[in-house]
Amino acid sequence: MQKEVLVPIADGTEELEAVTLIDVLRRAGARVTVASVGGMQVTASRGVKLVADCLIRDCLRMRYDLVALPGGMPGAEHLRDDPPLREILARQAREERWLAAICAAPAVVLAPHGLLGERRATCHPAFVDQLPNRSAADERVVVDGHLVTSRGPGTALEFALRLVVMLYGREYAESVALPLVPAPGTL
Repeated sequence: MQKEVLVPIADGTEELEAVTLIDVLRRAGARVTVASVGGMQVTASRGVKLVADCLIRDCLRMRYDLVALPGGMPGAEHLRDDPPLREILARQAREERWLAAICAAPAVVLAPHGLLGERRATCHPAFVDQLPNRSAADERVVVDGHLVTSRGPGTALEFALRLVVMLYGREYAESVALPLVPAPGTL
């Protein structure tokens, strides 16, 4: 069954994280919608231009199996401040559907909107002090309930593959990972 995934982007999004999420999830067969909280084209944190499939406001009526937030600054702040995305994230949490965030996004986007609660989470080391529960802050990828968080660009592949595990199961994720040649123990 094809899974519906939303990857929001904004000016200042960390491109390595965004592109890794989009690529790996599409390799797994998910229908990934890349939606911008600004214009259709955004300039990512290192100057790479990314083109969205649509604007985030066009996604309000959709239901997603997973919403996965890349980090990057000021991209995470733009995601945090967008009312339509806030509505999508709140619904995702309320309906106990998968919610994922990497790098600055757990602390900058999810925490201010009360979407972490006391769940175990990790994020980029520069933002750890903003996590309500820091017990898993040093872990590379953390799964707690329907929440998956990760540390930063260097953990993006591991993070994306863990999302494939959550959506499709470990055996299928291993088949997706094999041609990517990840480091041993990535899954």
